[in-house]
Amino acid sequence: MFLKLSERVLVLPRYIKRSVALTVDSALCIITVALAFALRLDGWSLPTDNQLFAYFAAIIFAVPLFVSFGLYRAIFRFAGWHALMGVVRACVLYGLVYSFVFTIIGIPEIPRTIGLIQPTLLLVAVGASRAFARALLGNGYRSILGASERKRVLIYGAGSAGRQLAAALANSSEMELIGFVDDDARLHGSVLNGKRIYSGDALAERLEALEIDDLLLAIPSATRQRRSEIVDKLKGAHTTIRTLPGLMDIAHGRVTMQDLRELEIEDLLGREAIPPNKELLSKNIFGKAVMVTGAGGSIGGELCRQILKLKPGVLILVENNEFNLYAVEQDLEHLLADQPSDKKTVIVRALGSVQDAARMESLIGRWKPHTIYHAAAFKHVPIVESNPSEGVLNNVFGTRTMANLAIRHGVRNFVLVSTDKAVRPTNVMGTTKRLAELVLQALAAKEPGTVFAMVRFGNVLGSSGSVVPLFRKQIQMGGPVTLTHKDITRYFMTIPEAALLVIQAGAMAKGGEVFVLEMGEPVRIMDLARRMIELSGLRVRDENCPDGDIEIKCVGLRPGEKLYEELLIGANAEGTSHPRILKARESFIPLDQLEELLEMLRHFAETDQTGRIIDLMRQLVPEAINLRDNSPPPIERAA
Repeated sequence: MFLKLSERVLVLPRYIKRSVALTVDSALCIITVALAFALRLDGWSLPTDNQLFAYFAAIIFAVPLFVSFGLYRAIFRFAGWHALMGVVRACVLYGLVYSFVFTIIGIPEIPRTIGLIQPTLLLVAVGASRAFARALLGNGYRSILGASERKRVLIYGAGSAGRQLAAALANSSEMELIGFVDDDARLHGSVLNGKRIYSGDALAERLEALEIDDLLLAIPSATRQRRSEIVDKLKGAHTTIRTLPGLMDIAHGRVTMQDLRELEIEDLLGREAIPPNKELLSKNIFGKAVMVTGAGGSIGGELCRQILKLKPGVLILVENNEFNLYAVEQDLEHLLADQPSDKKTVIVRALGSVQDAARMESLIGRWKPHTIYHAAAFKHVPIVESNPSEGVLNNVFGTRTMANLAIRHGVRNFVLVSTDKAVRPTNVMGTTKRLAELVLQALAAKEPGTVFAMVRFGNVLGSSGSVVPLFRKQIQMGGPVTLTHKDITRYFMTIPEAALLVIQAGAMAKGGEVFVLEMGEPVRIMDLARRMIELSGLRVRDENCPDGDIEIKCVGLRPGEKLYEELLIGANAEGTSHPRILKARESFIPLDQLEELLEMLRHFAETDQTGRIIDLMRQLVPEAINLRDNSPPPIERAA
């Protein structure tokens, strides 16, 4: 009966519902005055002429105050703590006015205590009416929206964030809160906001028994290792995991449903951040002109974002793809809005290729950068493997062009973003990056005016060449997830961490160093694929689970692909002042010898002589084991 009544009330026009609320409050004013007289006089009696004034005054004082405090603008079915405080404030002010008239001034035939008793009764009555409306109309609203279709969820974490999230879910049409999970044994079996708190033991079985659709992680202070441990408990569970952002992201506001997002593999693979050295970050950037080549790429774009936060005077974005340049500029515009209007960084959008010497000289000559971060490169292994000439021209000679221009125009620092694939390379891309390192090492020994440095690291999560976006797309399409070999491993690092470490490593350089970022433990790609499928609330289909959702297929190593990646050619790495940055001085070819061989390589690349390119690269990089010509053969057509 109550449910049907609430549904009928909910469909009424807004002005009618407000009129009903105003009428109810007016009636409550009259009832509470009558009750106050009955309590004071110890019985019910008809009011005298003067006593009637107490009834009229209650309505005249209360209703305008309630209107001014917005009590009739609130949506009763969502009325919570803030709405209740509005009622309290309005009733307290009403009580002051009412008691001033009937208690302090006094009216004949009206006991002075009426001015104290009635406001108290009115506060209780109005508050109770709002609570009743919330209970009645809230249930009706959920019924209208189809509560049976809501997802059943558990909140992992019964702390402050968990309680705030539960409050946000109270009126949700999408999720139904079943209970909480917490690691604190003292809370197990307790009830919070009417919902039971469960233990985290046997979590997968508990989720299945309670028919839980989503597990919401409300533990913003948890480390990545702790999140990974929780995910490990869910193996076999058909549950999607969502999480709240970190503590700093929610420190200044309430937790809302909009804060929830799906738990990504980045939340588990990355390491806990080490606070950066602010002096190293600012050394080559603050107030200076800085150039980033390949600014529209994943690493180049993040470098630009981190550099802009350090307030350079000028930031020159060099990119040969128009859309990528536009996209990174839009990201930077949001960050630029936080800078003072009189000290805003000048952002230069430069469309052009690092192979275009005239265009690059014009840019460097005009803006005179103090530091160049050279991230421009073709880095997708199979594509460069099929197009070795372009890989050589861009990765080797684009780097050489930028380095020579840096020397000519007195650029103070030049930092090359390199890759772990440059170590004992088995593919063209890795070999071209090692050749780019050799160019800078040779120049550093001959030209001390510009400080050259190379920063070498492995895969970054979410970059254009990473397997993570590929796996994510394959999972969204229903599989299969494809990997090249069941035993293949890779190092992984988050893009922001990599960018910050590149900046700090470049600031340490004295000239010619190869900096190697400490990447942690390598990750089996098979384990990565399984974890990503499980995070999506799906199960891997294999021999142990033939009814699973998504299959993992091994398709064989691609041309030039290695099972394991390395970061050092030799064993001579030494530590630096930063615990995650190592330094190595590796052998190189003197500039005089290198220049002659490079001119031959340029000729072969410009004339697309793939076989000779491969042979000469083997000579230049003797450790390039198993380097072979994988470019597509010409198609023979019948005459």
